[in-house]
Amino acid sequence: MALDDYFPPEGLRTRGTVLVVPGRGETPGTYARFGSRLAADAYRVQVLRPPDTGHADTGHADTGHADAGHADAGHADGAAVLAELARRLTEAVTSVAAERSDGLVHPLVLAGSDLGAAAIAALVADGDPGSAWWPRALVLAGLPGYRSRPDGGWADELDIRTSCPTHRGVLAADPAVRRGKLAGAVPDELLDAAYQSTAQVPQLLLIGDADPLADHDLIAHAAKTLPAARLAVVRGGHHDVLNDLQHRSVAAEVVTFLEALRDDLTPAIAVEASAW
Repeated sequence: MALDDYFPPEGLRTRGTVLVVPGRGETPGTYARFGSRLAADAYRVQVLRPPDTGHADTGHADTGHADAGHADAGHADGAAVLAELARRLTEAVTSVAAERSDGLVHPLVLAGSDLGAAAIAALVADGDPGSAWWPRALVLAGLPGYRSRPDGGWADELDIRTSCPTHRGVLAADPAVRRGKLAGAVPDELLDAAYQSTAQVPQLLLIGDADPLADHDLIAHAAKTLPAARLAVVRGGHHDVLNDLQHRSVAAEVVTFLEALRDDLTPAIAVEASAW
């Protein structure tokens, strides 16, 4: 069940529904700024817990390193991860739909970061379009590459995640953030499904050009082979691209995508001339 909810301002007509799935080590509270920004543009947003891959925690101290060898013991089966995510998405859709007499406001969009991005991409790649949670589109931020795991301690993890002082403060102050969890492996089954997907669902891929956990060539290839995809590269962006220093521009890109969905992916604005 989702833990954080964001509602459009009173008096505005809700324009769609966005369910956000966090990544390794994150909490729903990590996305307060992102959820609030989308909600301000009249989207109903709900943030879920991140998927559980079954990896043991790799430590919570401010110093020291992740467990030796990153402790792959307890690796959850990819199918089990997706089944649990589908269950929680169904719960989220049901709860949000119950808020209104006319049910869920469409389009329904799933947004994920890191492990959350891999999981929702894999779920849609092999899922049932008749499912209650089936989305109109996906937003995939910071999709990780294979073996994308930092080797250092918490300070190094923060540097990999973000250069935004506000976001660094949010991560450091939240006792529920699982420090070192970013060193846990993303199941190969999820990455295989995500990168080999031929799903017809439109997908916005967001990647920071300073993200050391991303396989930029693989993401570019996926964007070219997906039937309906847009790849947006954030200059100077780190791994937590939805919450990094460029978060305003990234949120604007997401909102532009959401608005285009309402008109068959036709952008509302076309630039005919520009000096930059």
